[in-house]
Amino acid sequence: MKRIELTVDTETPVTLEKFLLGKKGVSRRLLTKLKRQKDGITRDGALVRSIDMVERGDVIVLNMEDDSFLEPNGSLNVPIAFENESLVVFNKPSGMPVHPSIRHQGDTLGNYFAYLYPELTFRSVNRLDRDTSGLCIIAKDAHAANMLQGCCKKVYYAAVHGEIPESGTIDAPIARERESIILRCVRDDGQRAVTHYKRLKTNGKYSLAEIDLETGRTHQIRVHFAHIGAPLAGDDLYGGLRDDISRQALHCGKLTFSDPISGELISVSSELPKDMTDLFLQEE
Repeated sequence: MKRIELTVDTETPVTLEKFLLGKKGVSRRLLTKLKRQKDGITRDGALVRSIDMVERGDVIVLNMEDDSFLEPNGSLNVPIAFENESLVVFNKPSGMPVHPSIRHQGDTLGNYFAYLYPELTFRSVNRLDRDTSGLCIIAKDAHAANMLQGCCKKVYYAAVHGEIPESGTIDAPIARERESIILRCVRDDGQRAVTHYKRLKTNGKYSLAEIDLETGRTHQIRVHFAHIGAPLAGDDLYGGLRDDISRQALHCGKLTFSDPISGELISVSSELPKDMTDLFLQEE
C-alpha cells in the first residue's frame, strides 16, 4: 500500500473531485479505483467521498494498492540517476529493452525494477529503444505516471555520419513502411514530425548532434537524420554503418520535469557512453 498526502490549497472550499481532478492532476480512472477501494481516500483518518467539500489546509490521503507482475532480476544492476518517493530515473545501458517481450522475458529494465520495488507496478514514462542508452523515467504510482505523461522535456545526443550543419530543423512527416511492422519512413501522408538540432562537434567522419524533439514519432531521430543523408552511426536499419559502433549511436542525455507532488522543476543529466565518445577520438 502506497500513501500519498495532498494538501488542499484552494482559496475557497471545493468538492474533493474538483480538487483531485482539476488541481492535482489525478486521473478519473485512478479516482474511480480509489473510490472502490477500502479506505482509498481519507481526511483526518476518515473516509471522504468525491462529492464532499474540502477546504484549504485539509490533508487528503490517497491509499493506493499496487500490483507487481514482472519476474524480478537483481543481476542487471542498472545505475539510478535520480530518485524520490514518486519516481526513479534509470541510466539504461544500450542492449537492454525497457519492457519484456516474447524474446526478452527476464533481462529488461522492468525486471530490474521489479527486483528493487517488488510491491510496485512498472510504469515507464519515456520508453527508449533497446539499443538506445540513457535516461528512462519510471513512475512509482498511477498518479505520478499520469502527471508525468507528456510533460518530460527530453534532450537526445546522436552521433551521425558526416559533417552536418551547425544547426537546423528537420520538418518531415513520418509514416510506417507499408511492407514492414518495424520500419518508418518520410512520406507525405505521414504524421507531422519536427526535429531541432545543433552540432556540438565533428571530426569529419562523424558529427555529434544535440537534439530537441518538437514531436515524438516512433524512430523519429533515426528516420529524420537518415532522410537528410546523415544516418546515425551503427544504425544499419536506416543506412548507418557499424564499422566503429555496434548499435545506433543515440543517447537520452537530459530529462527535465516537474515533481508530481511538489511541482518542483527537476533536471537530470547523463554523460555520453564510451562507445559514442570513442567515435570522436579518431580522425576522418
